[in-house]
Amino acid sequence: MYDVIIIGAGVIGCSVARELSKYNLKVAVIEKNNDVGEGTSKANSGIVHAGFDAKVKSMKAKLNVEGNRMMEEIANELDIPFQRNGSLVLCFSEEDRGKLEELYQKGLQNNVPGLQILDKNQISEMEPNLAKEVVAALYAPTGGIVCPFTLTLAFAENAAVNGVEFMMEQEVITIDKRKNQESNYYSIHTNKGSFDTKLVVNAAGVYADVFHNMVSNNKIKIIPRKGEYCLFDKRVSNIVKSTIFQLPSAMGKGVLVTPTVHGNMMIGPSALDTEDKEMTNTTAQGLSEIMSKAKYSVLKLPFRNIITSFSGLRAHEQGDEFIIKEVEDSPGFIDAAGIESPGLTCSPMIGVYVSEIISGLIVTKEKENFISTRKGIHGLLELSDDEKRALTKENPAYANIICRCETVSEGEILDAIHRPLGAKTLDGVKRRTRAGMGRCQSGFCSTKVIEILARELQVDVKEVSKFGGDSKLIIGKNKEV
Repeated sequence: MYDVIIIGAGVIGCSVARELSKYNLKVAVIEKNNDVGEGTSKANSGIVHAGFDAKVKSMKAKLNVEGNRMMEEIANELDIPFQRNGSLVLCFSEEDRGKLEELYQKGLQNNVPGLQILDKNQISEMEPNLAKEVVAALYAPTGGIVCPFTLTLAFAENAAVNGVEFMMEQEVITIDKRKNQESNYYSIHTNKGSFDTKLVVNAAGVYADVFHNMVSNNKIKIIPRKGEYCLFDKRVSNIVKSTIFQLPSAMGKGVLVTPTVHGNMMIGPSALDTEDKEMTNTTAQGLSEIMSKAKYSVLKLPFRNIITSFSGLRAHEQGDEFIIKEVEDSPGFIDAAGIESPGLTCSPMIGVYVSEIISGLIVTKEKENFISTRKGIHGLLELSDDEKRALTKENPAYANIICRCETVSEGEILDAIHRPLGAKTLDGVKRRTRAGMGRCQSGFCSTKVIEILARELQVDVKEVSKFGGDSKLIIGKNKEV
């Protein structure tokens, strides 16, 4: 009997897991994919929103501002990259200044600190490459950027070190309410077995409505909203420093242009509602749309320097609000559903919020030996020459460069494989080390990474996959001459 089982190992499920790992509870996370963060958490903007856009007094607004405030401490504790680069919301006409003022007032009511409305000259001084049509902008200095998969992995690794069990490649099929002499509980049936638990946290992203509706007569609906993105080469990373939004206008809501914490530039997303919870393909129409809209914000975007495109699904709840509460007709079943943007920003605070709900339902006692920190994987580019020499002398694997584009060594890949919840796939290595995320998009390094994975996991190279399941990369071997 578990105290708590969390369904879903995205950024929300992993944040909740980390918070619960502070207590003497038996906690597990069930995830249908091969790795953590394989859903929405792997394919989003990586924006730490300031909080001016959320509806006043909404749960989104409260959790956004608090999550933003917590992000610096989380980044320090869990050793992840985070930058407060600030954000700008651009206004393109004098007629729309009133809308900009409304957004400013909404931000003030949401207690967003430091907001300012800038004029054209102030904007040009801050961001000289913006379009000449910009007449004003809302500036939020607390806006930031983070690596979404590194944040998810950091939550998960720290939770695992503190005793949380992660059950990967286990798809939840059904959930039954049970009762014994002591209390109510739940049986969760997966493709690999059944597990009993006193409490359930439903953090299943676009599938959260499926599991909620298994146990409740009060149905909810999650609408998968697909967003497509383009990522630029690092050689054009200096075009913007801030995250650039567009004020909603007759042209639509627009798209953002932003730097990433790793030195790239990104544009997107589009927005397409779908019934398909697995539809993550990119389309010519979607990519053309975001490139066309991004041109309104920034002069002469160098589209020839796009190195990849991708898409992800946001879990949009039809009421346009987060659902984070115990289900009324299913005591002990706690939803963390409808967590779309600004969910990444809110994730630290959602972990705390769900943990507080659980503390009100069962007895929780804080651990005396909780480990609050985690050391990330640091690349050679972050080290001084003396540090590089010392490291490679201690471990020669750090002198063997596997990914030239991102300067990732064999030592870093070995760390990624053998650390808590280590990488088992090509994508797992990529998200932990950035091997394969550069200009050639793993065209040169993938075969070397496959060989390292096969060697370290002690499997045949034909068993190594891109992201688990049937995504095998090698189907046979040439006969030796």
